[in-house]
Formats: sequence, C-alpha cells, structure tokens
Amino acid sequence: MAQPKLIVFDLDYTLWPFWVDTHVDPPFTMGSNGKVYDVHHNHVTYYKDVPALLNRLHAEGIYLGIASRTSLPKEASELTRLFNWDQYFHYRQIYPGCKITHFKKLHQQSGIPYEDMIFFDDEHRNIHDVSTLGVTCVHVPDGIDMENFERGIKMFQERKARKVQPSKS
Repeated sequence: MAQPKLIVFDLDYTLWPFWVDTHVDPPFTMGSNGKVYDVHHNHVTYYKDVPALLNRLHAEGIYLGIASRTSLPKEASELTRLFNWDQYFHYRQIYPGCKITHFKKLHQQSGIPYEDMIFFDDEHRNIHDVSTLGVTCVHVPDGIDMENFERGIKMFQERKARKVQPSKS
C-alpha cells in the first residue's frame, strides 16, 4: 500500500493538549525528574501516544514536519527540543500565518508533491485550507493518538488507490 512521503503535524491540541501561547507560561525548563515545567512549575506534557508514534515513524524512515500558526514560535520550538523531538522532524514551519503558506514552504524545502503528504490538525479551518492543495488532511479534534493516525493512513491509501485506478472505456 502507498505510504506518505511526508507526515506533517500541527502542535497545539494536536501533539500537546494546550495552546503554547495562552495555556502555559514560558520559559520552560527540564526538571531533575526529566519532566518539563513552565515558569509556574506546572507540568507541561503531550498526548500519550506521541513519543511512540514519532519514534516509530522515524524508525521507518518517514519524513516528518511541523506546521504551526502559534504566535510564540521560539517557545514552541523550545518545547519540541525539551521533549526530545527535534531528532524526528526534518521540516518546520512554526510562525503565525496561513497554513497554506506553511505547506508551500514545506513543498519547496522537501520537493515532495502535496499528494504525497498527510497532515494532522485539530482545527477545521486548517484542514479545509490545506486540503485545497491536494494534501490528505485528517481532523484530530482531541489530538493525535494511534487510532486517529491509522485512520489517517487509511484515508491516504484509499485516496492514492482511487487515483491509480485504470479508467474503464
């Protein structure tokens, strides 16, 4: 079955359960217990399936990207570093603006066609916008987990299979 060449994730409410620019307060630090905390010593975490999913995709050699519209790009990047995720992501577009701009830059940087990309995001407007480029988009209103990830891969494969069906004359 066809596999995506680039898998892109939003950050806020997709990989972690908060908006980095409103629900947590930087600067972030790593505690002696290996956990990440904000300035008020609130534990900052991610959705439980994320580390295993990123590790699996990395082991499979799949290119990964981030597309986030956060108004705190430096702080969002700091969290990905503290969570030890930088090793997984080949491409990053983290700044305010339209997701279409993010994806045009991801396409330019990677050379990967839009139809070979899959995107996971919690916001309908982003799903709608990016889908106009030909990217397979998966709405994950409660964040990414293995079940939603597999649902997205199935959507991608079904879409690719429909494209290669021979026409009937």
